[in-house]
Amino acid sequence: MTISVGDKVPEVNMVKATPDGPQPVKASEYFAGKKVALFSVPGAFTPTCSAKHLPGFVEKADDLKAKGVDEIVGTAVNDAFVMGAWNEAAGSDDITMLADGNAEFVEAVGLTMDGSGFGLGKRGQRFSMVIEDGTVTQLNIEEPGDFKVSSAEHMLGQM
Repeated sequence: MTISVGDKVPEVNMVKATPDGPQPVKASEYFAGKKVALFSVPGAFTPTCSAKHLPGFVEKADDLKAKGVDEIVGTAVNDAFVMGAWNEAAGSDDITMLADGNAEFVEAVGLTMDGSGFGLGKRGQRFSMVIEDGTVTQLNIEEPGDFKVSSAEHMLGQM
């Protein structure tokens, strides 16, 4: 079942990409006590993700923070080393990367996709959400192949 507005984020493990290396986090604890703008992409360094999705959140980081967002989080079914390298290459210090290498988060929120036709295996769908104190307050799920409702611009328009 897909997560909905009003649901709590799941108690699953993720890995935070940091300059000191990967740091394990529990999603339910990590998102507690703050307002987070989260975006999920099928894969770091993939075309739409790198050309549009991540750059949009980098560009709109100050606007999101002006709307009360404490942290902007990007996630994908990649390992923390890849997520960290992607942030170094195309992101910014305004973005925190949480790796979902085992797809635990996207499975728990019901937003997986089968990318095996592209050699990607099981991945997360493209989506964004606002999480306030561990509860989803905004959820934007893309149709396959689309990039419309999960953008930073769309999220800002909803705030």
